[in-house]
Amino acid sequence: MPAGFNVEVYAAGMANARSLALGDKGTVFVGSRLVDKVYAIVNKDGKRSVKVIASGLYRPNGVAFKDGTLYIAELSKVSKIDKIEDNLDNPPKPTVIYDKLPKDEAHGWKFIAIGPDNKLYVPVGQPGNNVLHDADHGQIRRMNLDGSGAEVYALGVRNSVGFDWNPETKQMYFTDNGRDWLSETVPEDELNRITKAGEDFGAPFCYQGNIIDQELGWGKNCKDYTPPVGLMGPHTASLGMRFYTGSQFPKTYKNVIFVARHGSWNKSQKQGGDVVAVRLNKDGTVKSVEPFMTGFLEDNKYVGRPVDVMLLKDGSLLVSDDWNGAVYRVSYGKPKVANQ
Repeated sequence: MPAGFNVEVYAAGMANARSLALGDKGTVFVGSRLVDKVYAIVNKDGKRSVKVIASGLYRPNGVAFKDGTLYIAELSKVSKIDKIEDNLDNPPKPTVIYDKLPKDEAHGWKFIAIGPDNKLYVPVGQPGNNVLHDADHGQIRRMNLDGSGAEVYALGVRNSVGFDWNPETKQMYFTDNGRDWLSETVPEDELNRITKAGEDFGAPFCYQGNIIDQELGWGKNCKDYTPPVGLMGPHTASLGMRFYTGSQFPKTYKNVIFVARHGSWNKSQKQGGDVVAVRLNKDGTVKSVEPFMTGFLEDNKYVGRPVDVMLLKDGSLLVSDDWNGAVYRVSYGKPKVANQ
């Protein structure tokens, strides 16, 4: 960590801990991809405990929370649990609100979030590494919170597993993972910005804004697609991201984007496996990408793999790690010392 920051284990014992969402009463909800569970980290009387609030689900990676309701995205459907924080000890079964999602395993797990327009955003990745897909894939959809009114919001998206909205412009930013097996060094993962509904970001024809795909890009031109606002490194698996809107960190971190990079799986020298701080220019493009939380990668082997980031109400930052089944808390300033 940079000087002045502290890291602690916020909670552990959650197999394959992935996406994070925060309840109104401080409950932290945690999705998973390889197991069938959604967890809740509960604060009570100064102690934290982990509860399983839903099980028997299929790839319940995505979680989002709004007005007492928890939304859960599985491989091919989105469900909700109303008044979840009032029923953590005996939660009702999730109710399906949208089931018109493809069932492809490749890039099928979903990250979801609720935008400033009070709509639920759901990505649908390409059904393979680099494929000509149909009209139901390679996109981000948005819908009303009851599952109605679904529409395609962005196209040319290979596989987004994280997005958030700029607190100043309200524009949506999203990470997008580049294709594999082109080379070790290209294409880089993208950080994209949506300025209007219906924009096309190029995949699978154009990657990183300037590389025409050698297999599928014949006759295409990268100038016909929206370029990324920044590049996040080749095969780094840039996933969860959040704008920092808290006040605990130094003022230089205001509106910085924290991005969890899960790390490469097929690169001879692995890259990623960290959390980076992305600073923007005034025009909303990327100014710099700086290391923030490192140490998950040692001797080209993983000791942890960050997936998502999320702010707590006190301005500290949570980071999930599906490798260790844990969530870490990053705070700034002198750590509190218990009475001896």
